Amino acid sequence: MDTLDLPMGRVDRQRPPTRVPDRPGDPRPHAVVIGAGFGGLAAAVRLGARGYRVTVLEKLDAPGGRAFVFRQDGFTFDAGPTIITVPHVFEELWTLAGRRMSDDIDLHELDPFYRISLADGRFIDVCRDEDEMRARVEALFPGEGAGFVRFQAECRRLCDLAFLGQGDRPMHDPLGMAKLAPDLLTHGALRSVHGLAAKYVRDPGLRAILSFHPLLIGGNPFATTAVYALIPELERRWGVHFAMGGTGALVKGLAGLIAGQGGTLCCGAEVDEIVTSGRRAVGVRLASGETVAADLVVSNADPGWTYGHLLRRTDRRRWTDRRVARARYSMSLFVWYFGTDRRYEDVPHHSILLGPRYRGLLEDIFRRGVLADDFSLYLHRPTATDPALAPPGHDAFYVLSPVPNLAAGIDWEAAAEPYRRRIEAHLSATVLPGLERSVVTSRVVTPPYFRDSLNTPLGAGFSLQPLLTQSAWFRPHNRSEELERLYLVGAGTHPGAGVPGVLCSAKILDAVVPHADAIR
Repeated sequence: MDTLDLPMGRVDRQRPPTRVPDRPGDPRPHAVVIGAGFGGLAAAVRLGARGYRVTVLEKLDAPGGRAFVFRQDGFTFDAGPTIITVPHVFEELWTLAGRRMSDDIDLHELDPFYRISLADGRFIDVCRDEDEMRARVEALFPGEGAGFVRFQAECRRLCDLAFLGQGDRPMHDPLGMAKLAPDLLTHGALRSVHGLAAKYVRDPGLRAILSFHPLLIGGNPFATTAVYALIPELERRWGVHFAMGGTGALVKGLAGLIAGQGGTLCCGAEVDEIVTSGRRAVGVRLASGETVAADLVVSNADPGWTYGHLLRRTDRRRWTDRRVARARYSMSLFVWYFGTDRRYEDVPHHSILLGPRYRGLLEDIFRRGVLADDFSLYLHRPTATDPALAPPGHDAFYVLSPVPNLAAGIDWEAAAEPYRRRIEAHLSATVLPGLERSVVTSRVVTPPYFRDSLNTPLGAGFSLQPLLTQSAWFRPHNRSEELERLYLVGAGTHPGAGVPGVLCSAKILDAVVPHADAIR
């Protein structure tokens, strides 16, 4: 059996079917968690703290889900999330497990947060100090400083209303959504994030800088409800952080908490079906044929996969096959992980490189399904903060490009290498001179990875798009509408994608899952 001591490894290694250990002498009610992404790991810690014996079943050969870790040639690459903005959502988990997060995790605050570069060569380093940020905006975009401050104030109100007010509370009652609606409408929920930015500033480049954040959670800035303009306030209020050792250090830390609570994490254990009795979840069946009984089931799988595959033989009243197919899924991602035999000391930890087109490129990605010749990129250089993630004198990078999901029908076997070369040439001509001659290790992730390894419909990078009609009550509920004792956590349920949202989805279980003493 794969144990918690496994190194974060490759996803394609073949292993014999995992046997889930029995614990006949453990009298605690049994909770099974499907998937060891951040949502599943956080759910396991919370259930363990409430008296459950927890078993986490993970398809891949190591935990992490979207936060998987690739290791090769002496380099360590975080596969997915790299920015931590609300540290206390992690700290709560360590507290619940009777530990201090600082004993296990070295969280480093970054300031500036990141550099945003426009195609014309202008750039701005985004920092936490509001007065300094206004001065930087005014210097780069004369006359826009006051509008920027008003936009920030609106972000602050939205954060108070939506994140602090509703982010860790269940949204199962349509009346709750109705009560929230007047405040949301007052603060422009019917606008898009870009529309909200355009209300306060005039310069197209600044509008792009203020509105790109929905891409971090799978949304089109021109379609995502303005409620998600709260993201810049999360950064300002709690800072932008990086876990030394990479995001995988947080995954490993959470796995250790589960072990300390007497829980079990089984990797290489793919769940094929949720077992039911009447209208109740009573366990899971693995792809190996093994059945694991449970008093309750928590799915960290994408809701589309949970309802469309894991409950494929269950009569569903709300999340039918037709409704799952008609949902609007996020774009996908092309990610190139590479290491260089030199260091690029002038490149910051996080860089956003906006392309020459903004609206047009987003139309290609979200509406037309076209793999454009141009791109906007996120460049991650973790060795700017933690050189140990690469051999001495080397740098580790990943560069991420939003691309259409698999509904576009792009042949990625043919398209991947030419696209990677275009990105490489662009980086070499701009921020990473001589890159083509410096790369010593390389791997690429394309949309089929998200479909085949992470079981996301259409290879979506972030599950459902954060549209107004797919948010809060309209999103798949944390307490399943289809079965008793089935619960959902992760990017596709309320409150949504992004590390804070995913961890808050697990916190909602405290409000909807009975305490272990009351489960039987």
